[in-house]
Amino acid sequence: MTGTGFAAAGREFATRRVRRLLLRIVAGATVGALAGFAVAQSAPPATAASGSAVTVSGRGEFKDMRFTVSQTSHLTSQAITVSWTGGASTSFAGTQFDTDFVQIMQCWGDDDGTVPSNPGPPRTQCQYGASPTTDRSSWPGNDYDDTRKVFYSAEPTNYGQDNRYGAANPNAPGEVPFKSVDGTTITTNTQNNQFFNRNTTNEVDFARTGADGTGSEFFEVQTANEAPHLGCGAPVKTNGVTKPRSCWLVIVPQGHLDLDGKPYADTSQVNAGSPVSSTNWANRVAVPLRFNSVGTNCALGAKERPTTGSELAADAMTSWQAALCPTGKVYSYTEMGEPDARARLSNDGSSGLTFTTRALGADASSAAPSDTTTYAPVALSGAVIGFTIERRPKADAPASIEKLAGTKVMSIRLTPRLVAKLLTESYRNSPWGAMISGSAAKGYGWAKNNPAGLASDPEFIALNPEFAHLSVSETPATDTDLMTSLGHTDSARALWQWITSDKEARQFLAGVPDDDGMRVNPYYSTNADLNPTGAAFEPSNLDEYPKSDPWCTIPPGSGATLKQCMTDFHPYVEDMHAGALHTRRADTLWKSSWDALASPPAFKSPGPQNVGSRFVITITDAASAARYGLQTAQLRNAAGKFVAPTTASLTAAANSATGKGAAEITPAGAKAKGAYPLAQLVYAAVRPAKLKTDARKDYASLLTYAANSGQVSGADPGRLPAGYAPLSTKQRARTAAAATALLHYKGSSSADGSGSSGGSTGGDSGSGTGADGSTSGAGAGGGAGAGGGGASASPSASASYDGGKALQTTAAGTTPADPANPLRYAVPVGAALGAVAGAGAPFAGGRRLPSMATARTAVRRLRARRGLSRSSPRP
Repeated sequence: MTGTGFAAAGREFATRRVRRLLLRIVAGATVGALAGFAVAQSAPPATAASGSAVTVSGRGEFKDMRFTVSQTSHLTSQAITVSWTGGASTSFAGTQFDTDFVQIMQCWGDDDGTVPSNPGPPRTQCQYGASPTTDRSSWPGNDYDDTRKVFYSAEPTNYGQDNRYGAANPNAPGEVPFKSVDGTTITTNTQNNQFFNRNTTNEVDFARTGADGTGSEFFEVQTANEAPHLGCGAPVKTNGVTKPRSCWLVIVPQGHLDLDGKPYADTSQVNAGSPVSSTNWANRVAVPLRFNSVGTNCALGAKERPTTGSELAADAMTSWQAALCPTGKVYSYTEMGEPDARARLSNDGSSGLTFTTRALGADASSAAPSDTTTYAPVALSGAVIGFTIERRPKADAPASIEKLAGTKVMSIRLTPRLVAKLLTESYRNSPWGAMISGSAAKGYGWAKNNPAGLASDPEFIALNPEFAHLSVSETPATDTDLMTSLGHTDSARALWQWITSDKEARQFLAGVPDDDGMRVNPYYSTNADLNPTGAAFEPSNLDEYPKSDPWCTIPPGSGATLKQCMTDFHPYVEDMHAGALHTRRADTLWKSSWDALASPPAFKSPGPQNVGSRFVITITDAASAARYGLQTAQLRNAAGKFVAPTTASLTAAANSATGKGAAEITPAGAKAKGAYPLAQLVYAAVRPAKLKTDARKDYASLLTYAANSGQVSGADPGRLPAGYAPLSTKQRARTAAAATALLHYKGSSSADGSGSSGGSTGGDSGSGTGADGSTSGAGAGGGAGAGGGGASASPSASASYDGGKALQTTAAGTTPADPANPLRYAVPVGAALGAVAGAGAPFAGGRRLPSMATARTAVRRLRARRGLSRSSPRP
């Protein structure tokens, strides 16, 4: 694309982005967003609420099956587990599911009265049938069992036939209509309709039953935000009482017997029909789902107190707000990268309360304000590497592996060097098309002997031996990179610190091959002699995930006429929560399919990966991983042990926190054998001298709640969601003390017209109290990351690339200013920043320019998971 094309596309993208932002602002005002969490869901439970798991029996052919749903109440946008026993092993016709599998969907409506022993919804009100309309060659369905297509028969004799729909066209398939909660009914082309499609549906078309008769599947529950046509959780008034709309989880088992009770005669073809056909629907199992309210939780017009900052606090804040609303306390929440949030609070102490993992002044080229800053620990969580990986055994796999085909890998082990390989795009197939049939593009000879992806890396297989027997399609959509978020965050900083604290990882980045000869992508080399930019990549204090390799090409075999670049092959996600959601959906967002018939021709998303061979990995936060049921990697810590993120491992790491003001957990300092290396303590930071008395009182109430009921783990609104470890008794005492100090603050307050004041309350100025929090004057920097190693390597040939200046890398290896996907057009949106500020999320400056991620989050009082949908269909 030419520079002119980039500019035009940039203007178009900026217009779309600003329009979306303005729509969010208007929508927020409409439903009372000025009441802070007025449009938020009550809480984001990530674990089953007490007593909400339900087990239901099957009927007829499936009378021996028992289906268990892990959580049925206090639901929000999240994943739940559906498991079953007593089934028959799934069989296949070629590569397609044939008999004895399970299908799952979400529905709305009242009981249709057809099964008195198991009430359930009408089949016309279920979100199902959005299977691919093109490129079905590798899809495991037959276009009937994965759609709403049926054949009419007044007296059905086979499963999949229907006694109602399709009668007008007896020699061709009809369709079971879909009726939206607003009454709109879709009668044709239901496979890709105005309400849901392949990219947005949560249906499970095929869930496998193992040889032992059991199976399990994660199911993404959608609220009225994600699926307005279902309306789940939306307020509904019945008999004068307003409650959130309940919905249904419907399970349809497909068996191996036909309607006559005899086995299917022809097992060489798929015999199953649509689960919403009248014949299959007779076997459906329905389970009521009860949701938290999607709508007004706090009193409209209530005065709100702004809170801003770390995404790590998001789920906790959303849950706590539900308990604080009845007390009249309303707190808005704006997610913002911690470095930008600290700069904002340093520049404008009246901006409210900021969630951070580091003290003000800890960032390079920044200084803490001279007046008092109060720090109170409120949450203990951390970054995780979450994944969805399903086993696809190789042809020669042993029986022990073969019998696990299609099941999920529950745990993997990763070292800092392995994660460095992923983040530096060093696997052979990461720069897609740079290696074709053993020949390397100019400047990419370094990739020739590198493994294609993580799953074939000998270092990874040594730690995870079963992958020697698993087949993985190693492309940009699977194991050649990590799905990462855009913007500056303390979580990214912690991960790079973990990498650079490891000698093997430092050597690899410096250009030293690993034991099997794998070499770093030179654009990420910390050795300036190897780096084609002429400057060393500097990861030790990096707080983002750069895409430094400027490789661009027309993807091989695509038939495309446009190029793709590294940010097309490996797109950014909006934030860590989005990374978890897309990993649950097995959708890496790579638009890999060329649509020559589009106007103009363009790349499009192929949708989520096919069941049975899904492989997606992301960097997310522990709460989002728990919310969406992701498996999480065990990471090697400073003691050389592989540790998963658990309450115990997060707590062990927190005990190592050091530093003044807001004591930090550093990967190198978390030396306990059971410490999780990416744990982070989140602090509430306020500058009391810059706040009015009533604001200090309200923030004290928030801290008091966070230190007490807010540390009780559970799924109910007001509790501490899964993915967080409760604070220690000492930490909670310090938070309570900070609340008391705010409440009884006696210093001069410029907000009250008395001028600013230095010094401290609750402690000596400039002093910290370790991991327990403090109230201090000028803050001190946090723990330092380990420096780069002294490794060196022989220089390689200078790399070159095609694509002109579509990407510009910097000496520091920061995120390119012109990334080559829609994010390349982010810069023009900066012009909208003033309008964003006027909308209620002003930026007061700071010592770094606000990142695009900051501009994006400024208008998000609440993210999609808290009240505004971002699940709109993609082209």
